[in-house]
Amino acid sequence: MSRSPLHMLSLPQLRQRTSMKWRRYPPDVLPLWVAEMDVPLAGPVATAIADAIAIGDTGYPEGTGYAEALTEFARDRWRWAIDIHHTAIVPDVMMGIVEVLKLVTRPGDGVVVNSPVYPPFCQFIEHMDRRVVDVPLSADDRIDPAALDDAFRHATAGASARAYLLCSPHNPTGTVHSREELTAVAELADRHRVAVVVDEIHAPLTYPEATHLPYLSLPGTESAFSVLSASKAWNLAGLKAAVAVAGSAAAPVLARMPEEVSHGPSHVGVIAHAAALRQGGAWLDDLMAGLDRNRHLLGDLLATHLPAVRYRIPQSTYLAWLDCRSLGLGDDPAGAFLERGRVALNSGPTFGPAGAGHVRLNFATSADVLDEAVQRMASSL
Repeated sequence: MSRSPLHMLSLPQLRQRTSMKWRRYPPDVLPLWVAEMDVPLAGPVATAIADAIAIGDTGYPEGTGYAEALTEFARDRWRWAIDIHHTAIVPDVMMGIVEVLKLVTRPGDGVVVNSPVYPPFCQFIEHMDRRVVDVPLSADDRIDPAALDDAFRHATAGASARAYLLCSPHNPTGTVHSREELTAVAELADRHRVAVVVDEIHAPLTYPEATHLPYLSLPGTESAFSVLSASKAWNLAGLKAAVAVAGSAAAPVLARMPEEVSHGPSHVGVIAHAAALRQGGAWLDDLMAGLDRNRHLLGDLLATHLPAVRYRIPQSTYLAWLDCRSLGLGDDPAGAFLERGRVALNSGPTFGPAGAGHVRLNFATSADVLDEAVQRMASSL
């Protein structure tokens, strides 16, 4: 069995890092919050970056190399055929989403999201002078087609939403949407003329019992958009780059994206992401084996030390959505875990009203760190 990248770095080595995860809190805090993994770079990625630096290849990005690498990865992993002419390079997934939403909505329009959801969704929508239309996930963290239908129906009268920003797989719950759910989304969006924009950044991080279905691979999604990146699966958030993909009917809309948007990605980032997609498959498989063990280890640790915490094992991502309402820690348990246990987690309420009493925990770390973190959380009660 290959050694998991999650066990290659010690805590002292990790604390040498100067990124957000390791500098936001004092050194006595275990950081299990922001979506950075405790792993070294995949070998092919490190080599590609080193080779670029060695020849001074640090200029502006050009061409379709990233989209071509994504096309190969999507074909091999998801049996999804991407038309290279229906793509555009964007600075990162969130900025790509913003630029696509600018193309399909106007100021004042509503954009549907499913809370609890990645906090920048709502922040960026509001900063664009659009309105957030929240259609919460069901009690079992699934899409609610009836609630979507209601929101979309109002959109036809100009009273509610013109776009739907779908997180697939879902962050923070780790839900992988089923074919039936995504097909229902496509039918509703077509019926009510709502533009669907899908964040599929966590797609490569799907576990064996689930199947990620690229939204644009389904019938009836020709007018939709997807934005993808290698950044989450290969820990490349600091090397900015992503790809926006349009359905066949939406391609002329994507073609209207301002040319200056393509200036935002890092050229070195493009090189790194393309190398990850083309040559980093074995590393990703080793990572997923370690994450698979960790998601179940977390369940065992919680059952032992914090049995009142409700945890549904995620089908994708390295993020755990923990229901701590039975602990009596109020709407924001993350504050208590930080102050008393010295463990940094994401605050549930930042994910929307449905996040009250919850925390998000990043388990992309070693088993030892995960064990210590849960014991610290328990000791804080």
